Amino acid sequence: DFSKAMSQAGSSQFQEVIRQELEYSMKVELDKILATAPSNELEHTKKDLEGFKKLFHRFLQEKGPSVDWGKIQRPPEDSIQPYEKIKARGLPDNIASVLNKLVVVKLNGGLGTSMGCKGPKSLIGVRNENTFLDLTVQQIEHLNKSYNTDVPLVLMNSFNTDDDTKKILQKYSHSRVKIYTFNQSRYPRINKETLLPIAKDVSYSGENTECWYPPGHGDIYASFYNSGLLDNLIGEGKEYIFVSNIDNLGATVDLYILNHLMNPPNGKRCEFVMEVTNKTRADVKGGTLTQYENKLRLVEIAQVPKAHVDEFKSVSKFKIFNTNNLWIALSAIKRLQEKNTIDMEIIVNPKTLDGGLNVIQLETAVGAAIKSFENSLGINVPRSRFLPVKTTSDLLLVMSNLYSLNAGSLTMSEKREFPTVPLVKLGSSFTKVQDYLRRFESIPDMLELDHLTVSGDVTFGKNVSLKGTVIIIANHGDRIDIPAGALLENKIVSGNLRILDH
Repeated sequence: DFSKAMSQAGSSQFQEVIRQELEYSMKVELDKILATAPSNELEHTKKDLEGFKKLFHRFLQEKGPSVDWGKIQRPPEDSIQPYEKIKARGLPDNIASVLNKLVVVKLNGGLGTSMGCKGPKSLIGVRNENTFLDLTVQQIEHLNKSYNTDVPLVLMNSFNTDDDTKKILQKYSHSRVKIYTFNQSRYPRINKETLLPIAKDVSYSGENTECWYPPGHGDIYASFYNSGLLDNLIGEGKEYIFVSNIDNLGATVDLYILNHLMNPPNGKRCEFVMEVTNKTRADVKGGTLTQYENKLRLVEIAQVPKAHVDEFKSVSKFKIFNTNNLWIALSAIKRLQEKNTIDMEIIVNPKTLDGGLNVIQLETAVGAAIKSFENSLGINVPRSRFLPVKTTSDLLLVMSNLYSLNAGSLTMSEKREFPTVPLVKLGSSFTKVQDYLRRFESIPDMLELDHLTVSGDVTFGKNVSLKGTVIIIANHGDRIDIPAGALLENKIVSGNLRILDH
């Protein structure tokens, strides 16, 4: 036992030496990169690289998945409130003065690459030529006009989306919404083998674009604080931010949740509220809220030990998942940021670059900070508040007659008999937005659709109706054109356009 203990002590000493060497090598490389920064970018680059250095230090310290599965418990009953209970309280007469304390923040750092688009994802047209950004501005403008308030919109951009977004913002100069932007940090990707940056200098255009990345939306706390915007908004009397992904079309300002925050029934304000919703089979990978060491904690699939992944995915044990719609007190962000006590698990995201080089990028998630805030709460909201558009299959749903558009908000059509969304799976011929648009002369009637699977070279004529379960599979080399006006109800269409009953 003694020799075993000695060898363990020896191995941990050895690991410590390796860690120190890696940190030293990283510091040397980052200093070289910083030395290439022009004077007008020096301060900004220094902040970014300091932030990265801290993250890298923590990455070297942590071992394996960062949760001890044995400590995970179901959250206490009162720590996740049903939305109905919060709505039942109604709204006070002075809801406008409550609204004036709110800031809407949209996470706008992502590109539309997964849907075959260049530029910011927020500029993809989703409904009647309106982009994600158009709909967001319309929603807040409607709110400000209806209640005579001044709710501003803040966009967290990344170095990938900032220029294009700022150009577009000019078109809203006459709208009744003040729009502010700030940028996420820019961190260096590191070689998976050497754990050193692949960038040799600070430039991030041309062939150097692949050397840098925005480090996930957990970066919001530091970037928001460092930009000075946080202090400005506190100075204007703002108290809460409502944060959500710009591609979640269900994430609109909810007055009942806001009222619950500002006028809590027990008199004690929450610093952090996470909207969760019930899992379906499609959401098994979503992060879930648990009780861990007497705090609410977000556990993501990447943190789960391999032996427990199936248990984590089970819909019966973990019934809810995080929508990434978050309500956070501005004063709490400032306090935690100044004390440097916001604790978020590191997500190690492996990537393979175009040339075949394996790199990793270290990221954090905004919801993971829930355990650092006081008096946190989960609210179990209706599924309609989670309507993300990640793929063209999602795009088909929001463009269809399943939803009606009113003042920038999408609501499910009253003509649909059940409140669930159909399951839609479009094959690889539809992945890119421009290919997808070319394949539909008009978006089919989907009010009575339960399930649609399309695979291969398929096009849809005008005014097609889809009902029940519809499966359309064009074999390799074949093409299927669904004729204009066709009604497909519980049908399998295969190979050479034989239409069979399903």
